[in-house]
Amino acid sequence: MITKNIELARDILMQDGIVAIPTETVYGLAGNAFSETAVKQIFGLKKRPFFNPLILHIKSMESLHSVVKEIPETALKLASRFWPGALTLVLKKQAHISDLVTSGMDTVAVRVPNHPAALELLAQLDFPLAAPSANPFGSISPTSAQHVHHYFKETLSIILDGGVCEKGIESTIIGFENDEPILYRHGAISIEEIEKVVGKIKIVTENSENPKAPGMLSRHYAPNTETHLVTNISESIKSYKSKKVGVLLFKENSQLQNCLFQEVLSNTGDFEEAARNVYAALHKLDQSDMDIILIEKLPDIGIGKSINDRLIRAVKKE
Repeated sequence: MITKNIELARDILMQDGIVAIPTETVYGLAGNAFSETAVKQIFGLKKRPFFNPLILHIKSMESLHSVVKEIPETALKLASRFWPGALTLVLKKQAHISDLVTSGMDTVAVRVPNHPAALELLAQLDFPLAAPSANPFGSISPTSAQHVHHYFKETLSIILDGGVCEKGIESTIIGFENDEPILYRHGAISIEEIEKVVGKIKIVTENSENPKAPGMLSRHYAPNTETHLVTNISESIKSYKSKKVGVLLFKENSQLQNCLFQEVLSNTGDFEEAARNVYAALHKLDQSDMDIILIEKLPDIGIGKSINDRLIRAVKKE
């Protein structure tokens, strides 16, 4: 059921149930982070491997001490600048945070979401929400209640409708080693914006065997349709003359007007608009009965890096 009833969502969560919730990044599959029953349900619904940790969503920066025990000064600077918002911090966890949530690690990923419905819901709860993206593991992330319904209409009792997600891609994830920040996942806040606050940071964004944070697996965010990331769609499409080809473009390309099915992320070349549209466009292409999807790589600057990160993982073979 798709609903705007926050009290109903609250009641289900308080009974260890699972609710899909909106955030400014993507929709999340949320449950009581302090309940192993709820957390196990999240992993089961997503078919997510237990070695891949979850993100905790808390109601405010003041709640951070309830889930972590060490907060570097740099982390406080970042939280003060970007929370509520699309930044996740990986910090030393409190002992009561389940190893299920953290995949057995001594750190936990935490953020304060910047969505009115999510914040209103969290304000009515006395526990944080574990909330990975509301999609089956490895599939395209959902940015609308309808995307979630498509995935879980038979298995999820409630989807809290908060409209289309404003940012459209997942949060940026920053961890710390010896109190020095490390980028674990490109996201809705560009690395350039992060570095304005803390200076130059190290980047470690892929680890398929022992990920320190969500989004570090090499294969992720993937359509079911065969998909390729290319730098020149006009040339690449010539290789598939006998196929039904769908294309995903950063900006409109007049040479492809006769293409059977195409999605344009931003006619003005706006990266934030492109990020907001990318998953919805992939959903449309994946459901359009194409033989092949060709995706145009974006300029690798700003949020373009984050979008390219998602697209590269979407096309990698397992």
